[in-house]
Amino acid sequence: KWVFKVKRDAAGNIVKHKARLVTKGYAQKQGVDYDEVFAPVARLETIRVLLALAAHGDWQVHHMDVKSAFLNGDLQEQVYVHQPPGFVDPKHVGKVFKLHKALYGLKQAPRAWNFKLDQELKALGFQRSKVEHAVYKRGTGDALLLVGVYVDDLIVCGPNSLKIAEFKNQMKETFSMSDLGLLSYYLGMEVKQEESQITICQKAYAEKIVETCGLTGCNTVDTPMEQRIKLSATKPVGIVSRFMEAPGKEHWAAVKRIVRYIAGTLDYGCRFQKGKKMDLKLLGFTDSDCSGDLIQRKSTSGIIFYLGSNLVTWASQKQKVVALSSCEAEYIAAAMGACQGVWLSRLIAEMLGEEVQKFKLLIDNQSAIELAKNPVFHDRSKHIDTRFQYIRDCIEKGMVEVNHIRTDEQVADILTKPLGRIKFVEFRLKLGVVPV
Repeated sequence: KWVFKVKRDAAGNIVKHKARLVTKGYAQKQGVDYDEVFAPVARLETIRVLLALAAHGDWQVHHMDVKSAFLNGDLQEQVYVHQPPGFVDPKHVGKVFKLHKALYGLKQAPRAWNFKLDQELKALGFQRSKVEHAVYKRGTGDALLLVGVYVDDLIVCGPNSLKIAEFKNQMKETFSMSDLGLLSYYLGMEVKQEESQITICQKAYAEKIVETCGLTGCNTVDTPMEQRIKLSATKPVGIVSRFMEAPGKEHWAAVKRIVRYIAGTLDYGCRFQKGKKMDLKLLGFTDSDCSGDLIQRKSTSGIIFYLGSNLVTWASQKQKVVALSSCEAEYIAAAMGACQGVWLSRLIAEMLGEEVQKFKLLIDNQSAIELAKNPVFHDRSKHIDTRFQYIRDCIEKGMVEVNHIRTDEQVADILTKPLGRIKFVEFRLKLGVVPV
């Protein structure tokens, strides 16, 4: 069938009207019409790492879009489709088409396109990252070129604008491309590239949330949660989403406060600043509350990582197990942070063509630090799941350096518990979340 869509920009204005002929992919059977369908896309933290590197090195970030990308994919399987409505050949009414190229709607279309793009980028001399398959790299030093792929959207950055222009021309010779110039809107994020900094914001999306909730023009608040609220646990949206089955008045009040906070911070976003090369170090913060979930008694981990002075990734996640002490809860959070830090350090090393560097992990619980550094199983820690002992292995191999930080300086606190207004605003500023 024909599918008609409208493409809009960050302000909601219509950019173009799109029409596509889409097949009935739901009629396909796995093992008969297709085998594998998975296609890698760049994670949001990977995009933020690219933006942080670009801002730090004062690089330009460009945006390209492949027109009708899935139509470029070569099919490995035999696929037959009916003749499209309105375009039936009167001389061959009872016949069908055999496809050589993919069509939108086919289960394997995303994978076929990704395979085609991968082949073409490698033919142009790019190497695919081993830890993030949606990132490609070519050259070193001033000739370095990094490409992040999200389906048919390509972001391109590097220190040399001539190399970027050369890559654009090469891609236009291979595919039908739209050169969107400097990156300004990507995956719902509004991007501004200014002198010495790059900012990202989701103002249009935030305004839509406030409008949908009927709170346009409401009285705003300075924090998303009351400091001593006892609904369940930590991160605001993470809490209220646990009560969707049977919400009460207090849950609706909590949701309303979150939206009122959003209404007061519509212009806020993340800022990536220019820095010195020697400052390009990976720094992590991990924290945990203790049994913050009043129902399941599980704790919540908060993880934050900076690349230089720029925030690149954060996470607030309820732990899978019930910790028996604050030390264990902090230790589990540190282990999760170590996993994220190792992946980030490898990704950054691949992008820059350097050796993997040791990163720092700051924890505000001295007992958890001693437990991570000491390979002895104590009576109070021998029950901890073996997967959380990963951080010990990282410390022994010199991959991570664990240090203590005072509780009042632990910025990951903002992800694990409701804070007072002054402390919340202080930590938000340290995260680089500012009016943009």
